[in-house]
Amino acid sequence: MKLTYRDIEPFVRAPNPAARVVLVYGPDDGLMRERAKLIGQSVVADMTDPFNVAILNTDTLDSDPARLMDEAYAISMMGGGRVVRVENAADSLTPLIKSYLEKPNDEALIILEAGELGTKSSLRALCEKAKNAAAVPCYVEDEKDLGRLIRETMQAAERRIDNDAVIWLAANISGNRMKVRSELDKIITYKGAEPGPVTLIDVMDICGAAGAQSLDDLIYATAGNNPQGALKALQTLVDEGMADIAMLRALQNHFRKLHLTKARMEEGENLEGIVKSLSPPIFFKQEPAFKSQANRWSMPALERILYRLADLEAQTKQTGAPVETLCAQAILSISAIR
Repeated sequence: MKLTYRDIEPFVRAPNPAARVVLVYGPDDGLMRERAKLIGQSVVADMTDPFNVAILNTDTLDSDPARLMDEAYAISMMGGGRVVRVENAADSLTPLIKSYLEKPNDEALIILEAGELGTKSSLRALCEKAKNAAAVPCYVEDEKDLGRLIRETMQAAERRIDNDAVIWLAANISGNRMKVRSELDKIITYKGAEPGPVTLIDVMDICGAAGAQSLDDLIYATAGNNPQGALKALQTLVDEGMADIAMLRALQNHFRKLHLTKARMEEGENLEGIVKSLSPPIFFKQEPAFKSQANRWSMPALERILYRLADLEAQTKQTGAPVETLCAQAILSISAIR
């Protein structure tokens, strides 16, 4: 079964019992693992239980296909349902999963954990079309979705958070759900029993070095005619596990702000007033650099860059695309424009 965007969260919280195989896939590895764990806990409360949870991988099943059936039909000495996790799931498993779905064990749930799978993926197509399987996509969350997660997490911790703090966090800690969770836990721990809401200053102080600094380095070096600095920041973010799509969207957001600012400047508005009115706000230490870029870039150049970044995002969603290479080439090209 293929899930619509609105179906995903309800399914993760309460999986359809008809689905005996669930494929959880996408570029956000942290979100993929979080959703896979939640889905598994609908059958087995403790996903580290060695009696009721089996962990396999594609290489194992490619060399010994019978292991899947053996693990799925194994009877736990402790009783209860059983979960079989298959890590690094790939299209080579499609015939095996198709065969299993013809006679699945109703007491077992197989969870296939995969990275990005394009529309031509046979494994994804199988799980989307089968009535007793499901495919759960895990794409990098946009700022709106991330803002909702931040508010829900703070509410669960009985903490209030200012709106501008939510906006800044959503714009600066995206890319991997596990990383986002870690940063929110840091904020909650830091504030402790201290009264009052979590403020913009709080989150900048606590999370300023959590990839946000490197992301800002990438953005301002790319838009500031600094190819060497841009490539250095890109490599740092890649090493930290930042998703390519998160970096592209951050660059798109920055150049959209420059485009909006330039358009308003050409209509006669004062640059200082424009910058002060932007949301999310420009960090005060970066205002001089942003103003310099707004003055330097022309509208036609900004439009060409936005078009190129949008086209690049589309290319990254194609199976087999050399994403890191494409991103590096685009960033180098844009940062070298004079």
